[in-house]
Amino acid sequence: MVNIARGRYERVALPRRHAAAELPAVRLVDMRRERIEPGRFLAPPLVAELVATFEAGQQALLFLNRRGYAPLTLCRACGHRFHCPSCTAWLVEHRFTRRLLCHHCGHVETIPPFCPECLAGGALVPCGPGVERLLEEVTARFPAARAALMVSDLLSGPRAAAQLARAMTERRYDLLIGTQIVAKGHHFPMLTLVGVVDADLGLTGGDLRAAERTYQLLHQVGGRAGRAEHKGRVLIQTFMPDQPVMLALAAGDRDRFLETEAAARRHAGLPPFGRLAALIVSAADTETCDFTARALARAAPQLPGVTVLGPAPAPLAILRGRHRQRFLVKAGREVRLQAILRDWLSRVRIAGSARIQVDIDPYSFL
Repeated sequence: MVNIARGRYERVALPRRHAAAELPAVRLVDMRRERIEPGRFLAPPLVAELVATFEAGQQALLFLNRRGYAPLTLCRACGHRFHCPSCTAWLVEHRFTRRLLCHHCGHVETIPPFCPECLAGGALVPCGPGVERLLEEVTARFPAARAALMVSDLLSGPRAAAQLARAMTERRYDLLIGTQIVAKGHHFPMLTLVGVVDADLGLTGGDLRAAERTYQLLHQVGGRAGRAEHKGRVLIQTFMPDQPVMLALAAGDRDRFLETEAAARRHAGLPPFGRLAALIVSAADTETCDFTARALARAAPQLPGVTVLGPAPAPLAILRGRHRQRFLVKAGREVRLQAILRDWLSRVRIAGSARIQVDIDPYSFL
């Protein structure tokens, strides 16, 4: 949108939905006010809408951008948490395959019958919901509803995804539960309800594009509802109903959200009104990584209009067995950032297993 305003891009507007369908009504469910039974994750307003949808012979979609059964498994006897031995990440429980899996490096463990720390039996408990756990809850609440999961873990490829989408179109399912692969491109004429669980997931982590990405994703998944003659509804479960993203989704006011987001970026000098570069230093051991990061810090450019932040441990301080430190370089749009980085790196000797990864205007902040 900023490049359109600058004249670099031209804008093509699509003023109406496919087949002139009405846009769905969006409602925020304030999870701070809802009383939900332990171990369940669907708020009463969403459950009531699911009941009404199934009674009307229509279809629904539940969206949760988290694969597996639970993002964390711990021992309630001693507090032990299962983490990846090669990454700074918890192992995700996949109950259908009885595995604990790292979604960053692919490390796999079998779910043990007892805690490996204190040896307590029957003390391992899942924390938080994944799509598999949502399916379990839906099956318990609506035993007559025909539900299916649409997640990359359980689909063997594009053909399997197309077959599942066709089964939904042919009304062999009443409910589809999925991650972001359900958000784009699917047209289910009888799907009238979309429920978003844990809508705030993408708003954490320090990514400057987090709000923009969350808006895009939730707007797209909400667009699966009411694409034919039946009007659609979207319920978004959120703990942050006053967040600009949520207010914009509820009001259907994309342009005001983008203006607010652009104003915040402009004030902070962030892309597209400024430049950023991320430097990730990684090595097979902590000492080499820290030594290289300190050498980079000593040689960091001291120039007007350029700010170097770091080094600091990356959010994923260990990834695939490599230790990681991170720099963030902030500069104005007029600065020739690539030339400055090239000169900076040429003055630092990289030894041993160390590597430096440079990302201009990074899309990932991990």
